[in-house]
Amino acid sequence: MSDIELPCFLSRPKGPIRGGIVVGHEGTGLNNHVLRFTEELAAEGYVAVAPDFFFRSGGPKEYEDFWEPIKAATGEQLKTDLAAAIALLREHGATRIGATGFCMGGNMSYRAALWADDLGVDAAVGFHGASIVNELGELRCPTLLIWAGRDDYISREDIDAVEAHHPGISVIYEEAGHSFMRDDADSYHAESAADAWPRLLAFFGEHLAQS
Repeated sequence: MSDIELPCFLSRPKGPIRGGIVVGHEGTGLNNHVLRFTEELAAEGYVAVAPDFFFRSGGPKEYEDFWEPIKAATGEQLKTDLAAAIALLREHGATRIGATGFCMGGNMSYRAALWADDLGVDAAVGFHGASIVNELGELRCPTLLIWAGRDDYISREDIDAVEAHHPGISVIYEEAGHSFMRDDADSYHAESAADAWPRLLAFFGEHLAQS
């Protein structure tokens, strides 16, 4: 299914636009949480878009190999898709661009910060970004990284290595587990999520303000 343009879920505010945000989904693909999160950002004044990075391997479906669609959505292809999503945000009036996401989407947000000069990204917030420790580089825009202290998929050693490379940009919710922002999952940690949401809004509010 590669002969179509990047499929996206777009949500936009009725009133003035505060900026545009790309929302990166987890390794399970576009899910209800990502769609709601996109709508919630729109309710805060942002044009928000959640691309389906898995469309080349069949879009939202069950995969026999969990890693199959993830491998098809990395490297230069991911950069191309990010550029397409950002172009869509600009078409809808966004002049300042942010990136955020969860797990695989958190990794996407980190890469967006590395590619910020090329893509025109102004700020990034990544939630429990998978494999960031393997891709450490020079951040080209303000970046906030949010982690779970009880993450079964990302070790504390990896988090510490990221923090050592980028001092002062990480927040760790010690009592939370992986996917703690997903309010439809057993891993949801209400207290951490309630703190992370206004933290994200404050960060984007500072760095994405449009004139």
